[in-house]
Amino acid sequence: MIKSIFSRFLLILAFYAPFGYRLRPWLHRIRGVKMGKNVWIAKAVYLDELHPEDIEIGDNSIINFRTTIYTHSYFGPRQKKSSGKVIIGKDVYVGPHCLILPGVKIGDCSVIKGGTVLTRNVPSHTFWGMPNPGPLATVTVPLTPGHTQEEFVKGLRPIKKKKVTPDATLD
Repeated sequence: MIKSIFSRFLLILAFYAPFGYRLRPWLHRIRGVKMGKNVWIAKAVYLDELHPEDIEIGDNSIINFRTTIYTHSYFGPRQKKSSGKVIIGKDVYVGPHCLILPGVKIGDCSVIKGGTVLTRNVPSHTFWGMPNPGPLATVTVPLTPGHTQEEFVKGLRPIKKKKVTPDATLD
C-alpha cells in the first residue's frame, strides 16, 4: 500500500515537473518504468499508475504532451480485467494527445501522429495515425454498465465511405 501511494505521488510530481530529459524520466524510473537513455517525457504525460513496471520505452524516444499510456483496463466490476505490457521501441516519436492501450508494441523508428488511439501493434519504421475525422460506425448497443464491451463491439455497424475521385478540372 505504501509503495502504491509513493508511486502515485511520483506520478503526480512527474506530471508537472520540469526537465523532460532528466527529472521526469528519473521519477518514472523510480516508479518502475523501464526506460532507455536520452528519453524525453513531456509535461502532463500519464504513465499507468497501477502497473508502471509494464511500460518499456527505448533509447532516444519522445513521449509528447498529454499522452496517456495504460497497461491495464478495468471496465467496472462486471467486466473482465485486461492488462498487457506496452513496449515502445528505440527512436520513436509519440505525438501529443495520444492514447496507448494495454498490450501495444511500437516498433523502432516509428512516428505516431498526434491524437492517435493505439489499440494494436505498430511495425518498425512506420508513420501511424488516424485518418481524417468522421463517423466510423453506427452504434446499436450502447457502451454502458448494462452491456459488456464485447456486446458493444459486436453491435457496431460500419459506415460505408464514399470513394473520392480526383477532379480532372483542377489540374
